[in-house]
Order: sequence, then C-alpha cells, then structure tokens
Amino acid sequence: MAFPSSADRQSLSVTSAKLVVAGGFGVGKSTLVASVSEIPPVNTEAWMTQAGESVDPLSDSSAKTTTTVAMDFGRVTLAPDLLLYLFGTPGQPRFWPMWDDLCRGASGAVVLVDTRQLDASFPAINYFENDSDVPFVVAVNLFDGKLTHSLEKVRDALCLDEKTPLVTVDARDRRSTAKTLVACLAHTMKTTPTRA
Repeated sequence: MAFPSSADRQSLSVTSAKLVVAGGFGVGKSTLVASVSEIPPVNTEAWMTQAGESVDPLSDSSAKTTTTVAMDFGRVTLAPDLLLYLFGTPGQPRFWPMWDDLCRGASGAVVLVDTRQLDASFPAINYFENDSDVPFVVAVNLFDGKLTHSLEKVRDALCLDEKTPLVTVDARDRRSTAKTLVACLAHTMKTTPTRA
C-alpha cells in the first residue's frame, strides 16, 4: 500500500477520523497500532514486574514484558484524502475508566480478540454493546498466523449480534491491519446516520 507524501496531502481536502483499538490485556493492541502507523507510535508502555503479578497476571505461555498504562497512539493515511488517528486502550481492568475519554469523538472501534483467552474479550465487547454508541467491529488476532477456531464458533462463544462484523487480522502485518481498519470504517459508514 503506497501512502501519499505530506506535500500530496496538503493539495487535497483531507478528512480525518479517530478510531479506537480496544480489547483485553495482552491481545495485541499495541502491536496492531505499531504495525500500521506511519509515524513512530506513541505508547505508554511500562515494564511488568514481579511486584505487579497479582494485578496484571499473565498466562504461563506469555512472553509479554511490558504493558500499556494509558494509551497507544498512531497515525495512518489510508487514502490521499483520508487520515486516521488510532488510539489503543489499556486492557487491564484498573484502566477501564479511561475508555470513555479515549472513545470520545471516535468514528469507530476495533475490538481485538485472542481466542486463547476469549474471556478477556467480554468486557470490551460489553462496553461497546452497552456503554458506548461508537460503532465497532470484532477482529480475531491470528497469533502464529493461524485461525484456531472458525469465525462462526467465535461469534457463538462471544454471543455477538449478527450485525456486528467479525473479521480476522494479523496484528503484526500492516496490510492485514489496514484491511481491518477499512472494515471498521465501512461499518461506521453503514450504521451511522448521515448528517444533514
């Protein structure tokens, strides 16, 4: 995907949109933002220590050494006239009160899901279904590049409404992430009433 230069963007009327990347702890939100951002992503990563193990527990198989404590931020130009600002939420329950602020003014959201820890996805899905009016899509992160469960089974396990788009994404891959962002924008345009 070729991204236009800043000089090209200046000659166009550019539309910008804010998208939120949300999900449970350790599902790949920071990775997704970093994979597609055309600027060095801003993140608020902090080292995970043994002292914090009771607050932010990890599975034995996780190699995670840092955690987002406020947000991730990135920017990507999806088309010459479309600029996206990405805001990644922290996944730990102690930071959930920040989600209202991060979602303010957002055009859409991507809820990232890890099928190895599906229960970590329920709070984010519940938030967007019940506590927010931001349109959202659910994206199954393909850890190791594999889809371990069919999307139909994932939809059933998450009790997702049929109207909620469910897609796959490899959060490490720029092209895959861009496709997911496009799916999110398409859903937003489909579900948001046009303004007079």
